[in-house]
Amino acid sequence: MKRLVLVSGSSNLELSKRIAKYLDITLVNPGLVKFANGEVCCEVEKSVRGADVFIIQSTSTPANDNLMELLIVIDALKRASAASITAVMPNYGYSRQDRKISPRSPITAKLVANLISAAGATRVITMDLHAGQIQGFFDIPFDNIYGSPVMVDYIRKNISTDNAICVSPDSGGVERVSHYAKKLGLDIAMIDKRRTGRNVAKAMNIVGNIKGKDCILIDDMIDTAGTLVEACRALKENGATKVFAIATHGVFSNPAIERIAGCEALDRVVVTDTIPLSEEGKKVGRIHVVSITEVLAKAIHRTFNNDSVSSLFL
Repeated sequence: MKRLVLVSGSSNLELSKRIAKYLDITLVNPGLVKFANGEVCCEVEKSVRGADVFIIQSTSTPANDNLMELLIVIDALKRASAASITAVMPNYGYSRQDRKISPRSPITAKLVANLISAAGATRVITMDLHAGQIQGFFDIPFDNIYGSPVMVDYIRKNISTDNAICVSPDSGGVERVSHYAKKLGLDIAMIDKRRTGRNVAKAMNIVGNIKGKDCILIDDMIDTAGTLVEACRALKENGATKVFAIATHGVFSNPAIERIAGCEALDRVVVTDTIPLSEEGKKVGRIHVVSITEVLAKAIHRTFNNDSVSSLFL
């Protein structure tokens, strides 16, 4: 008889509890402890022999610690004779390093893919990859599900779209924004952005008519919020009445929270709980969090039952 086991790493514990409650199963403790020198040890508390195990762990801040935790738990599950091991990574770390951008730079997203496969994962589920081609780095089944159904539902219920327009922060996000615009029945615009260094960007020109409109700025992640703040200012200077920022992953590296709190051109930021919001972030009233519990729970349940998950890609 098939048996589903849900295990949580330390980076998504609250989300994992909500998913376990939704699926009406008990969350298994992986028994993670750290030695004095920082090494991670794992001893799964219950037998997983012959079970289909789903380990939930984002490789977000601290990325290296969370990645090692994930690899160690996968290895422990493999050695405990689990029938299958699915790494559920709400946020896939190192996804921005998906190609060589200079002569002697690594392709770290591929390295992470190799590590996950070598550790013993038999499948990966993630949400809104920064670069879709990362799926091709794996030789095991890989599901990149979308947070857009949750976000579109939020927009319809909480943001008036009577005089709105969807905006891409750069040319690379046009396809994503077009998807949202089609669902919402809105036009699109784009910001011509020039990146002057790592985590440094300068908004140059607005492509499209945004004057007198409420702008819904859509991206996959917000890291230091430098691009976001610059984009909001550019939109307001070009006649936008309101600016709402929508992003799946709220990375919020320093000084993102401070920048968002101090940006008067930004009316609201909406992110999902793929990455837990810090206590500092919870104090900022314009940051709203939408849960992707149901989407991930459905993906896990359908994968376990060998049902189609294609509806979650739309």
